[in-house]
Amino acid sequence: MQKIKSLMTRQGIKSPQENVHDLRPIENFRIPSKEELRELREQPTDPQAQQEIINSIEEVYFSNDSLDIVKYELEKLPPVLSLQELEEYRDKLKQQQAAVSKKVADLILEKQPAYVKELERVTSLQTGLQLAAVICTNGRRHLNIAKEGFTQASLGLLANQRKRQLLVGLLKSLRTIKTLQRTDVRLSEMLEEEDYPGAIQLCLECQKAASTFKHYSCISELNSKLQDTLEQIEEQLDVALSKICKNFDISHYTKVQQAYRLLGKTQTAMDQLHMHFTQAIHNTVFQVVLGYVELCAGNTDTKFQKLQYKDLCTHITCDSYIPCLADLCKALWEVMLSYYRTMEWHEKYDRDEEKTASSVSDGSNVMGTEETNFDRSYVKKKLEHGLSRIWQDVQLKVKTYLLGTDMSNFKYDDFIFVLDIISRLMQVGEEFCGSKSEVLQESIRKQSVNYFKNYHRTRLEELRMFLENDTWELCPVKSSFSIVQLHEFKFMEQSRSPSVSPSKQPASEISRTVTLFEQYCNGGNPFEIQANNKDDETEDVLASNGYESDEQEKSAYQEYDSDSDVPEELKRDYVDEQTGDAPVKSVSRETLRSRKRSDYSLNKGNAPILTNTTLNVIRLVGKYMQMMNILKPISFDVIHFMSQLFDYYLYAVYTFFGRNDTFESTGLGLSSSRLRTTLNRIQESLIDLEVSTDTASTLTSAEERKEKVPSPHLSHLVVLTSGNTLYGLAERVVATESLVFLAEQFEFLQPHLDAVMPAAKKPFLQQFYSQTVSTASELRKPIYWIVAAKAIDYEQMLLLMANVKWDVKEIMSQHNIYVDALLKEFEQFNRRLNEVSKRVRIPLPVSNILWEHCIRLANRTIVEGYANVKKCSNEGRALMQLDFQQFLMKLEKLTDIRPIPDKEFVETYIKAYYLTENDMERWIKEHREYSTKQLTNLVNVCLGSHINKKARQKLLAAIDDVDRPKR
Repeated sequence: MQKIKSLMTRQGIKSPQENVHDLRPIENFRIPSKEELRELREQPTDPQAQQEIINSIEEVYFSNDSLDIVKYELEKLPPVLSLQELEEYRDKLKQQQAAVSKKVADLILEKQPAYVKELERVTSLQTGLQLAAVICTNGRRHLNIAKEGFTQASLGLLANQRKRQLLVGLLKSLRTIKTLQRTDVRLSEMLEEEDYPGAIQLCLECQKAASTFKHYSCISELNSKLQDTLEQIEEQLDVALSKICKNFDISHYTKVQQAYRLLGKTQTAMDQLHMHFTQAIHNTVFQVVLGYVELCAGNTDTKFQKLQYKDLCTHITCDSYIPCLADLCKALWEVMLSYYRTMEWHEKYDRDEEKTASSVSDGSNVMGTEETNFDRSYVKKKLEHGLSRIWQDVQLKVKTYLLGTDMSNFKYDDFIFVLDIISRLMQVGEEFCGSKSEVLQESIRKQSVNYFKNYHRTRLEELRMFLENDTWELCPVKSSFSIVQLHEFKFMEQSRSPSVSPSKQPASEISRTVTLFEQYCNGGNPFEIQANNKDDETEDVLASNGYESDEQEKSAYQEYDSDSDVPEELKRDYVDEQTGDAPVKSVSRETLRSRKRSDYSLNKGNAPILTNTTLNVIRLVGKYMQMMNILKPISFDVIHFMSQLFDYYLYAVYTFFGRNDTFESTGLGLSSSRLRTTLNRIQESLIDLEVSTDTASTLTSAEERKEKVPSPHLSHLVVLTSGNTLYGLAERVVATESLVFLAEQFEFLQPHLDAVMPAAKKPFLQQFYSQTVSTASELRKPIYWIVAAKAIDYEQMLLLMANVKWDVKEIMSQHNIYVDALLKEFEQFNRRLNEVSKRVRIPLPVSNILWEHCIRLANRTIVEGYANVKKCSNEGRALMQLDFQQFLMKLEKLTDIRPIPDKEFVETYIKAYYLTENDMERWIKEHREYSTKQLTNLVNVCLGSHINKKARQKLLAAIDDVDRPKR
């Protein structure tokens, strides 16, 4: 042990005597001497070898029992002792001892710093204990001094001061309790004033104060009372919220929202609000309809109040239908406007709150901001979702009302008024939530199709009655007449106004962006102005006594009243320079040009030609377009029915004035194939020919005939057989030109119809215009052909021509008398035409067609007369040419038509007389416009002069070949 201590002393460690006992477990070991330790240190150390030596030590040496090692080793000795074995065993023990000693020394050296540090802590603890003892001694000494220094009086003073402070606190508490107990009165006052935020704030503050003083027995009862008051405030708040649905008030709604925010029930408020809006819609429509039903019933029976809304709608009478619908839409508008203003309030509030949050954001209240943002997002989504829900409720309520009454017997204006209201309501829906209002569209479409079929059927019957009673007199309208001046077309001006002036386009765009909600946000109702518009109907399209008030227009009208007439001064002053004859009728080029200009721009110089029936059809078209404009889903049905109006009018004009089988068979192509196809189509699809059917097809026939109209009959007051009136020319002009005018109006309306026509149905509209409307002017030919065929006595001319001798031997210098007779007929026709033009203005195209028809018929009659000649010489042919040239010269002074129609028809026939055999054969094949009789006569007359019998047979065979395809 001393050796270990000496080893520690050399390392600079001082060990207190108290710690010596810690080394007792190793005192049993023999401490190696210095020399041995030196040897140990000097010996090369192999840790593995040393560990093996230590491991070879018997377990007994490591036991804690008090084992006598000497005795143990002696007992282990064998009975027979051997010195060599003993020495070997001793050396082994020495090696084990040396290994253990070295291990102990290494461990001592390893733990030395910890040992030193622990000694320092022990020393520090000893010093701290000594200081604590000194402090305790001083404290006890000072306590003794204080105990001896204070008196009983000073302690009593302190006790009183403490008692005073406690009483002051008690007084404050009592005053607070007194205030809390008076809160009920103030809360009632605030609720009467509708100051809900203040009442809730006060109530919450009272609850907080009550929780502070809950240790007082009187406060516990007050706390429950405050809770009841708070629940009562919430109930009143819900009632106040429901008032928002019909009449939104900003200040009122602001208070309600602040109150809910104080309660922390912003989301609940939104849920309740939507429930109130749904309830408001239901209650509103029920009360409005119930009011009208009870008013019409005229009694106070309460049975109607028990009916469902759907059943209640069926009790609305026709007279009260429109006022009730208007009031219904007004009431629903108020509800939707309130919702719109509610959304507007929240948008403005969110913007203001975001600005406030961004200006004071310091990151101190992140949780509160997140909660506010969540509430704001919830409210926004709830309001946006509610738009479509509310509009859907509105649609369903109005749909139920619309389908509850059969409107097929409504007056047109009333039905249009209903459509206008629904159209305005759909516009509200579009602006409210971007909805296309499919529910409303479908319901009004059903009613419209049902109504329109009945309405159109009645209108067609009325049109037939008008046509059958029309005397085809001219309806005097102003020269500036335009269909847009009629009431029925006022809507076109409104729809066209935004694009009138490109320069004003920005302003118009700005005006279009103003929605109904913005327009009526601060008052008024979009469903009130409809009734006012109905009274504002003034139109001035009729001319007084058939003339314009403006003198210039009046004189222009009268000047052109006679299309083929001119002032007497022109007749006297003008003399034909070639013949020296004063013409029967002539017109200067300036007059002709001005006449053409005025004629093709009817609205400037001359009033359009139309009848009362035409005006009625145009008004009907306007009414149909009104309905189509308001309700686009039935646009195809409307346009289809509109086309039937035109078809029936065209068919009637043709039936009255153009149908004449005698003249249609002339083969002159008076009716084009397109016109004939159109007339056949109209007759098959629209005209009820009253053909008897068998019983098996009676039902089918009845269904088909519902869609058809009987063929019209011309009024017996219209006389078409008098030669003095040119066989009803005035009536024919009025009828035909009114049809042309009607076709022009349809052409004018085509872009409007095309815009509303569904894309899939546009081919129908294009076909209607290309095959029907455009054929109206083609009716002029067959209608005026009948006049031309009767106006000139062509039979008399044939008789006069038959008396002429054509096989003369010398060339004649004087024309035949039949030419003068024919010219007199034309002069008489011209005079009658002038007489008619004093009654009805005859447009230039009509005048031209009449003259063209008369001249064409005259020329063909001349050819027919020449074809009746049995014998003719070359001089006779020259006489024919002389007669025809005289006829042309005089005719050109009577008419302005150039070139003369069918002039070549006559001249070519006359010249064919001089053709040789081969040339004539080729000529016959090329000129198929002549009849077989005319061609045969030409060959027969030529026989003997320059054609023999064989050639005659050949030419007759050629004629027969040409005639065969015609048959």
